Amino acid sequence: MRDRRTTIFSVLLAATLAAAVAPAPAYAEPAGVAAQAEPNQVQNLSVVQGDGYATLAWTPVDGATDYQIERTPIADDGSATGAAVITGVWRPNRQINNESPTFADSGFNPGVRFQWRVRARFGTTAQPYSEPISGATSAPWGDPNVPGENLRTQWETTLAAQYTSDVNEYAYTEALAAASDRVRVTEIGRTVLGRPINMFVLGYPKPAATAAAVAATSPLLINCNVHGNEPGDREACLIMARQLAFSNDARTIDLLSHTTVLIVPTINGDGRAANTRGNSTGQDLNRDYSLIRQPENAAFVRMLRDYHPVASYDGHEFGNANAGDLPMLPPRHQNVAQSIFDESQHMIEGHMYTQGAKDGWWPCPYGCSGGGAVGLSEETILRNTAGLKNVVNSLLELRSSGGTTRPDEGNTANNRRRKTFSGLWTFNQFLDYHRANLNAITTARAEAIKFQVSNTGRIVFRGSRPIPAHPAPHPGEAPPPIDAPGANQILDNAPCAYKLTEEQYNGARTDGPAGLRTTVAERLASHGWQVVKTADGYVVPLTQPERGLIPLLLDGQGAENLVAGERVYPTLTGKHNGKLTVSGFACLQDVTVTGPVRVQPGATLVATGSSFTGPVDANGAAGVFLTNSTFDGPVRITETAGPVVVVDAKVTGPVEVSNNRGGAPLVAANTVTGPLQCAGNAAAPFNLEVANSVQGPKSGQCAGL
Repeated sequence: MRDRRTTIFSVLLAATLAAAVAPAPAYAEPAGVAAQAEPNQVQNLSVVQGDGYATLAWTPVDGATDYQIERTPIADDGSATGAAVITGVWRPNRQINNESPTFADSGFNPGVRFQWRVRARFGTTAQPYSEPISGATSAPWGDPNVPGENLRTQWETTLAAQYTSDVNEYAYTEALAAASDRVRVTEIGRTVLGRPINMFVLGYPKPAATAAAVAATSPLLINCNVHGNEPGDREACLIMARQLAFSNDARTIDLLSHTTVLIVPTINGDGRAANTRGNSTGQDLNRDYSLIRQPENAAFVRMLRDYHPVASYDGHEFGNANAGDLPMLPPRHQNVAQSIFDESQHMIEGHMYTQGAKDGWWPCPYGCSGGGAVGLSEETILRNTAGLKNVVNSLLELRSSGGTTRPDEGNTANNRRRKTFSGLWTFNQFLDYHRANLNAITTARAEAIKFQVSNTGRIVFRGSRPIPAHPAPHPGEAPPPIDAPGANQILDNAPCAYKLTEEQYNGARTDGPAGLRTTVAERLASHGWQVVKTADGYVVPLTQPERGLIPLLLDGQGAENLVAGERVYPTLTGKHNGKLTVSGFACLQDVTVTGPVRVQPGATLVATGSSFTGPVDANGAAGVFLTNSTFDGPVRITETAGPVVVVDAKVTGPVEVSNNRGGAPLVAANTVTGPLQCAGNAAAPFNLEVANSVQGPKSGQCAGL
């Protein structure tokens, strides 16, 4: 559960940051002597210009059921240059504070001057308009006379008549990187047809040089375009990259000085070029982040493995014209750690709802206002995959059509601009939330990692956490369906590990594009999961940070699995007195061992929830996994051929992790009363940015852990 004191501080800090960068309100131009207010006439209309939108605010009229927003283009002298149109309808469920109505008017071409009026309605009966207020909207960001700032996308230069092509995206991306030291562009993979999948890496004064160094900054991630025919977020991301690359305001410098922003503009370049939802094979890439059959998804998942973003947003568009402007949703799969769900939900309801009410946008739960059976528990969807990888995150859906609350979007360009600038608003709010709540985010992630490595409870193959409904009127009054798991979607007696045969692990597969198909071994490596080679197969222990996702792919009961691995259950529980010699594969769960433990060469020890009194020595083992356990005595792990995982252990005595020949040992979230020594490992140990508490010297490769 999120700490309430942290929540209050975070909200206050977010408000302070927002106030520091908020544009000055436009003034109401003089209109002579003010007329006496008519009955039920809206009073105190004001406007504040944002980035591609204008926030209108007014004093509510008692008894009003909704409000209409009118906009008229005007010249500098105030004369109309076009017809007045109703551009918006405010309804009570738009925001959490109906006593302070606001509306984000958008869809116009930025930089144009307008007059606005607002009127209340009682049912369908319109009341008198407010006195008008006018002002110039903000021009597109970036001084056209300053190199770098003057870069524009195809979408911008054509005034939203065209979306940015792949050729223009690559040229724009290259130009940004060449013009700003804050930007590095990294190719994380290629599409089926060979298009590069680029990622902006942004930091100040320049981004960290390696993936591991970026991971140490607690980065945040925006995935902009997984469905090729939903490009609105992509255009927002390209604009945001320019703003972050060249803005010198205090907010931007502060943000980029304290973290790294990762932006993937187009994971589905083939689908974007063809304007199709799926990639060139027809695969919906947002149904493949766990299975990673497609090269686009595999590239993205490897990026998650290497860069360790702590929070993310995933951009889409939604076809329900009755929904809010910005449907959002946290990771709901029931295997997601509670801390990740809570922090993700707080980001949406605690921050986005609050800031939406301030700026006039309408966030709501995905599926709001009769959206149907959406926002469910498929682990193949990035929202859930990321949550199962311990990333605080949310889906973002830009409402595709204007609907009844934005009636001036019959013009295609107006619709495109509103979608893109609403996405840009959301992503900027995400940056502010991350900056103000980083401690809460990283705490949630650390708690999730410790929970997953120690969890021996039930496995849910499909099933969502409920999103509670708020009393109407409220943005959260209509959440998505409950999607509770059925009995056949739950495994109460969870195994300790899964065992795969040689054929299951390394055999050729038929899923995925021809010529680009990968084995289970390659896919598990892309996920970053630890696998132990045994004499008769391959064992994947569940005592890993992504325990909630592993069985969904390796259990025969999984709804969309890769293989039906053999369930391996604990080999020892209860108490053991005297020397314990481990040969073969041993899984200790909730065991109390009094006496020395010796792991023989070629053997594997998996221990969780256990207590050891006496030394633990593993030399030449096939694999060692020690999680959520206490050790009264020295722990020595050397010459291991395979993986080493030591997480959330409490050790009274020295710990040595040396000369191990497998992948990088994971040494995280441990409490050690004594020295921690690491030397000679083939790959340096890492801690997933979850520090160890060591009351003694940390030396060698573990000095920074």
